[in-house]
Amino acid sequence: MIKNFNNKNEIDIIEDDIVTKYPEVLDILLQDRTTDRNIFWATDNYQGLGSHYQFSSPIKIKLITGLNGKVIMPRVLKNKILQKTRVKDMAEVYTPSWICNAQNNLIDSAWFQKENVFNGKVKLSDDNYGWKANPKRILFSKKKTWEHYVEDKRLEIACGEAPYITSRYDITTGKFIPVKERIGILDRKLRVVNENVGTSEKWLKSAQIAFKNTYAYEWQGDSLLLAREAMLRTFIENYTLKFNKEPSLKSIQNIAYIISWNVWQMDGLKGVVPNSCVEKNSTTINLFGKNKTKTSTCIGCENNDLVKHNGIYCMIKDWSKIDNQTGKKGQKIRFIDLIQN
Repeated sequence: MIKNFNNKNEIDIIEDDIVTKYPEVLDILLQDRTTDRNIFWATDNYQGLGSHYQFSSPIKIKLITGLNGKVIMPRVLKNKILQKTRVKDMAEVYTPSWICNAQNNLIDSAWFQKENVFNGKVKLSDDNYGWKANPKRILFSKKKTWEHYVEDKRLEIACGEAPYITSRYDITTGKFIPVKERIGILDRKLRVVNENVGTSEKWLKSAQIAFKNTYAYEWQGDSLLLAREAMLRTFIENYTLKFNKEPSLKSIQNIAYIISWNVWQMDGLKGVVPNSCVEKNSTTINLFGKNKTKTSTCIGCENNDLVKHNGIYCMIKDWSKIDNQTGKKGQKIRFIDLIQN
């Protein structure tokens, strides 16, 4: 049975609903822009489901829809055994939303040069912490305008389901968080857009700028897809809140395209597609006419040298620069070149 994609209390975004309601969007969200193939599982958690669910197998629509519609789900809905396995194998530990908020607040405190701009921390009755959203419009100066804030480049490393970027639900409890109370990097940018833009056309342009300046990477393909879906849903929810209707399919496809570039699959320690570094064999013929095979390992892996891996270095886009091949904004660059510079 297909669940209602408009149910705001539903934290699990159902892939069948994306396929039905938003043609081509799931295809876009599954694309890896570096390899021009689909993102892949990059985990052994699903191998028991068959040959198409192995570590290196690409994630295809048919594998996660229909009868397979519950294969990928948020961590909070996974069984406890699987959660523990992922913690052990991939150090997959998710941060409570109030901690994500506190850390994002530190970034904004430095940017605004004052504290508690978007919200303030509060202690709850159960001795846990939460936050109270600032109900007033966010104020900016002439030197640091709202446009500057939306254009500010921010990155979540090893993002998992991207709780620092968009907080649609508390990653540890599964509790849905209303749009106006969200605390993610992208949530804050879109709040600022909502408060400063009146027309749909300008809102869409400003929202694209917000997405183009929000980056994240992740190793595991299932978490990466969940992060991408959450960002897309955040776009739809904010537009709907502002204009009381959903954006057009074309606008949704455009945002999905940006997300597919800005949120990518990568080994964060090497800057390459996960497990793409390989041993290479070279064969020569000696003086006696016999073949001699020499195996060489990846120099980058062997020496922990970021720039000498023989794997596939991940590509992203700098949307502010002109690409020489297309003549349009969105220059393709290697992620490691940003680190080197």
